[in-house]
Amino acid sequence: MQNSDEIWRLTEAKGPAFYALSDRIWAMPELNYQEHRSAAEHAAMLEREGFRVTQGVADLPTAVMGEAGEGGPVIAILGEYDALPGLSQEAGVATHKPIEPGGNGHGCGHNMLGSASLLAATAVKDYLAAHGLAGRIRYYGCPAEEGGSSKGFMVRAGLFDDVDVAICWHPAAFTGVNRPFSLACVEMEFTFHGRASHAAAAPHLGRSALDAVELMNIGVNYMREHMPSTARVHYALIDGGGIAPNVVQAKATVRHLIRAATLEEMWDLVGRVKKIAEGAALMTETRVEVRQLSGDANLIGNRPLEEALYRNLQRLGGPGFDEADRAFAREIQKTFSREDIIASYGRFGLVPKPDEALSEEIYPLDAGNDTSVGSTDVGTVSWVVPTVQCRVACYAVGTPGHSWQLVAQGQAPAAHKGIALAAKAMAGLAVEVIGDRALLSAAKQAFQAFRDEHPFNNPIGDVEPPLDMAAR
Repeated sequence: MQNSDEIWRLTEAKGPAFYALSDRIWAMPELNYQEHRSAAEHAAMLEREGFRVTQGVADLPTAVMGEAGEGGPVIAILGEYDALPGLSQEAGVATHKPIEPGGNGHGCGHNMLGSASLLAATAVKDYLAAHGLAGRIRYYGCPAEEGGSSKGFMVRAGLFDDVDVAICWHPAAFTGVNRPFSLACVEMEFTFHGRASHAAAAPHLGRSALDAVELMNIGVNYMREHMPSTARVHYALIDGGGIAPNVVQAKATVRHLIRAATLEEMWDLVGRVKKIAEGAALMTETRVEVRQLSGDANLIGNRPLEEALYRNLQRLGGPGFDEADRAFAREIQKTFSREDIIASYGRFGLVPKPDEALSEEIYPLDAGNDTSVGSTDVGTVSWVVPTVQCRVACYAVGTPGHSWQLVAQGQAPAAHKGIALAAKAMAGLAVEVIGDRALLSAAKQAFQAFRDEHPFNNPIGDVEPPLDMAAR
């Protein structure tokens, strides 16, 4: 391992400024493609640290890149900073207490994610400069991971064409190398167009777009019995046609998120959902318009990088939580069910430990449950460049993703300890890849061996970035 102790010291030295960055991003939660203040904070930090900064990359106003170094391998470290709707919550309290009713919150920990990734990139920059080494470190500030697929648009724009290795992480309840499995997905809107009429005086003259939406959703629900067990379909009503029940709704929109284990399975499922929509339109004598918003590929692993990242985590050990951290975590755990906590262990293939509030364990390689996963646009990156991702404990065991409880823990000292560990692990791997040609070669060979057998088409196709998706 190449001078890991030194790169970890450099990471520690810069840590406090990036914990503060995470806290600032937590306090300004912004949704998909609306992360203007968050992106500006990341760009300002990049400029302060001496990176060459480019904003608005891939025609995404809230995407930012920073690069440092010259020549040598190009290492990408991926960051995110988008929040979620409806999860506003005060920090540091173990009761549901929104700051703004209905407001946004960092319920997936992306305030921590982007800050730790930028800290890792900064430490690598300093390490390369101190030793006069050839190599480039590149931070990618990626908006709209929550369904907006910004990394897919960055891939399509060629921003990863010269990258040798991509590294990333995600906040979690446990620490280890991410099992390389996620669901490919597409997010689509189905807008039905009908005919308005007086719902009492002339209902026979109307053709209800809302009826079409309801029939489509019923059809999708009946389809669930007849799709692969790992596939998932979820929906949200975007436009119900108005608030007047005495008007036959002339227009209504539903958004469906369609997921499957592979791109092939996903596109097959998309075709079936479209047929259901066409059937609903036929039954109601309406017309359906389909708009794809985004799409992510399934995650592809890279064993050499996974093993190297795991070695870094083993040497580092857990985050080093203290009794104050555990005391707050125990208060948070009181808001969970026993099933929440058991399921948290199960997702990582771990045996439940009674009375464990925060985990210091590094879980084994290949641990996890392939049937309990979501989707990520990191998957699309993994099809075009060797990619590895870890998870690092930042919050109480049992914390549900996308919850107020996660938001409540987002500024806690435990979160800062998780940021530090994640940044050290990523920075350690980055300098190892730059200094170890054998590791870089093995990673590229493993990647190419997979791609030789698996052609790739970016699932976003020619879709325009859905910059308005959070405003709907």
